[in-house]
Amino acid sequence: MGDRLTLAGFAMAVPIWRHLRAAVTTAEEALAAVSLHKPDLFFVSEDLEQGYGISLVREVERRHAATRTLIFLRRENPAVVNEALEAGADGVMFVSSIGSERGDFFKALQRTRDGSVYYPERVRDMVRGSSPEDPALSGLLEQLSERELDVLRALTAGQNNREIAESLFISAETVKSHLSAIISKLGVRDRTQAAILAIRHGGDLVSST
Repeated sequence: MGDRLTLAGFAMAVPIWRHLRAAVTTAEEALAAVSLHKPDLFFVSEDLEQGYGISLVREVERRHAATRTLIFLRRENPAVVNEALEAGADGVMFVSSIGSERGDFFKALQRTRDGSVYYPERVRDMVRGSSPEDPALSGLLEQLSERELDVLRALTAGQNNREIAESLFISAETVKSHLSAIISKLGVRDRTQAAILAIRHGGDLVSST
């Protein structure tokens, strides 16, 4: 989903086109395609031939909660990244990072499709400290136990449940239990929203990964 030049670039990636259900250039076409195909993953560029990528992510998240969303941003500034996170994007990547050591395109696709989040360190660093202080949200994070904070840090770094379990030397079931507790304590809908809250308002509590 994007302008024609972006779509042409994506189409050249063999692991992608084999699994594509639709490639469109406008927001209206995209919403129709998502409704029809109900994809596991919807990825979009910030720039469309008609419409705005971040607004489209917000609408897909609202209408199709089961579909994961990944957005590629052309503009690299905290305001735009925050806007993408507020829209609920499960993954955020800068267009300039594609094909460089700063971002792994296929990893971004795989992570978001499989239920993890994908916010590379550069994205996290850009957002951290850019949101207005909210004592209420910071207070929610301070209620988490040290182990829950460990799990949350790993989550924001893009690790899946198995990787979190291995890095913390705990079982996958224990990871699930901690994630459920985190989501409940933070009052959020899912792990994506927990990660977004942590990145935007966690400060030093979740800055290390």
